Amino acid sequence: MLSAKNIQKHYGELKVLDGIDFQLDAAKICAIVGPSGAGKSTLLHILGTLDQADFGELYFNGEDISQLKGSKLSSFRNNAIGFIFQFHNLLPEFTAEENILIPAYISKKEEKESMQRAQELMKILGIEARAQHKPGQLSGGEQQRVAVARALMNNPSIVFADEPSGNLDSKNAEELHSLFLKLRDELGQAFVIVTHNKELAAISDERHEMKDGKLARLD
Repeated sequence: MLSAKNIQKHYGELKVLDGIDFQLDAAKICAIVGPSGAGKSTLLHILGTLDQADFGELYFNGEDISQLKGSKLSSFRNNAIGFIFQFHNLLPEFTAEENILIPAYISKKEEKESMQRAQELMKILGIEARAQHKPGQLSGGEQQRVAVARALMNNPSIVFADEPSGNLDSKNAEELHSLFLKLRDELGQAFVIVTHNKELAAISDERHEMKDGKLARLD
């Protein structure tokens, strides 16, 4: 589904990514591990089209998406890709439900259909009772579940997650990891996850390690 070939990225004289090749199939959880500063987040942002490589190719279902620009790139990103970050990045003045609906608003999707989708996601994630609460009224685990629902709102093919459980206690982290498995099994959701969490890496279908600008599969 996703294929990257010879991805290279420099910051000045520093070579952060040195010819990365990567593939991801549907309904798979892929964990990327490695020391801080190894380039894991840089790779994640390039794979998710938030950043551009200096050199290399990026394909989604056979289409070269590294050539997309402007509105076409924005439309692709909003509809095909979801993002989850360590810090939830929820809008504090909006309710949980409104935060979840933001990607649908951007895509100008039909309101009734979008509301139904949001309610289904909140039920799957166990936060339907918190729909009208604002982020400041939610626990850290609940906020991250809202962020997960927002990432899934437009039914993306791939969700990219950068340290999604890094800001959670062990109980909430374990619950979030279980949710990823549930979403993979029940919705066929694919994930690419940058993590330092050994438990999350262990339950993933594939594990890759970033080191010295290179990416190596661990299994």
